[in-house]
Amino acid sequence: MNMSDRLAKPEYNVIAGMVKAGSSVLDLGCGEGELLIILKREKNVIKAQGIEIDEQAIYKCVARGLSVFHGDIDSGLTEYDRKSFDYVILNQSFQQVKKPDVVLGEALRVGKEVIVGFPNFAYFTARYHLGLRGRAPITRSLPYEWYDTPNIHFLSIADFVDYCRKRKIKIEKACYLGKSRPVKFFPNLTALVGIFLITKNSQ
Repeated sequence: MNMSDRLAKPEYNVIAGMVKAGSSVLDLGCGEGELLIILKREKNVIKAQGIEIDEQAIYKCVARGLSVFHGDIDSGLTEYDRKSFDYVILNQSFQQVKKPDVVLGEALRVGKEVIVGFPNFAYFTARYHLGLRGRAPITRSLPYEWYDTPNIHFLSIADFVDYCRKRKIKIEKACYLGKSRPVKFFPNLTALVGIFLITKNSQ
């Protein structure tokens, strides 16, 4: 699952900042492995593994020396034990899965911490496209036409915060990105992307 090159670097930098050096990482929907390469290089992760459904992307990962398995994350992560990774990452893939409850629940089971990054559907340009033009939104973080988008769920930052509250998921850290820098004020309106570090109590 790929995202635009224009957004890749700031998102990856934020995620790398959330990952502790020498940890283990499972990237769900890892695409061609760009993030895993960065984490191996910059954070010296001891175990970097990915799951991807696109076979062509997997070939590119393997060519880069990455450990990536072919799989549909909607089917769960039954082959992994509880808390078997320090981090499970869902970057630009959470909004594309058919069963977000299942996928996030499994990620929280397998990972000690989970990092979720997604495009903010409530960004002001998206609101303009839908509210005033009456057209499906196209923004830097939602660059697809309605007929070829891989996105299934169009959630906002506020939606995700509410989702976590209802499910007793703790937001440990959150970062919101605009066009060129982090956003600190009114992120549900002004951020293109939200990135969250979350955990869930074992009770």
